[in-house]
Amino acid sequence: MKTINWKNAILAGIIGTILFDLVGLLLTGTWWDIPGILGAKTGLGLAYGVIGHYSNGMFIAILFAGIAPSLWGPKWFRTILFVTAEMVALVWLFMLPLLGAGVAGLDASPMMPLITFLRHLAYAIPLFFLINYNLKVITSK
Repeated sequence: MKTINWKNAILAGIIGTILFDLVGLLLTGTWWDIPGILGAKTGLGLAYGVIGHYSNGMFIAILFAGIAPSLWGPKWFRTILFVTAEMVALVWLFMLPLLGAGVAGLDASPMMPLITFLRHLAYAIPLFFLINYNLKVITSK
């Protein structure tokens, strides 16, 4: 049984969140939009929003490190499958409707689903490169 490499998972989460934010800046022109929303909605300010946003990025990377060996396909597919499933379930169907942006953020902008997808693909890059696990090969006899 292989255990999670915590250092790599946490590092992948931090780098992934930085890439997520950089793509957000490129696509929306806004830096730290998610931390700003978190800080404003909780009333705890931008510092709390940044800590919450980056902690979430680390948590998701750790979750991926634990789940990845059980997913299907080659390593690149498992990474995309995970971030897409996480995005649909937690962002499109939970967070964005909770913020009043509707399912997938469509009430805020018709481009929101594409923007969130591209941001999550950028987040996935360090997960692919830094989180290592053994792919299980099933053979029939």
